[in-house]
Amino acid sequence: MLIATRSGKINISKEKDTKLIAERLCRHINLGDFILLTGNLGVGKTTFIKYIINSLQRINRQKLSEVPSPTFNITNEYQIKKILIKHFDLYRIKNEKELNNLGIQENLEKQITLVEWPEIIKKLKIKNSISLIFKYNENYTERYLTVISKNKKIINEFK
Repeated sequence: MLIATRSGKINISKEKDTKLIAERLCRHINLGDFILLTGNLGVGKTTFIKYIINSLQRINRQKLSEVPSPTFNITNEYQIKKILIKHFDLYRIKNEKELNNLGIQENLEKQITLVEWPEIIKKLKIKNSISLIFKYNENYTERYLTVISKNKKIINEFK
């Protein structure tokens, strides 16, 4: 049985560093991956997702999309050639029952799923999860990312 491994804290205070780390991560994500992004408001979760999606679009020679936060519509979908990406923002979800109407568990192996505010999820059975934990330092002048995954290639990318 694999045990989740944790990377060290990665400083992503500069937006160019956030972009670089997202680009490095997108080289290792595949259909079936379920990426959980946790952290305070404004810490960079949606920006990180934008760089993942735009990197995959660039790799596949597609026009770059604007990637807005799906806070109000809860989910946005992106088709990048044969890759379907579902971007969920669960900030407004009040209880786990509301998740049933979102289709968050449907066709997981046929898409890449990105979830902001995943704390509400308790009973999902996820095989290929990657946790991205975004945090500010004590005085909110720097931002850090910690990557947790069972995939050793991903962890080694960020050591």
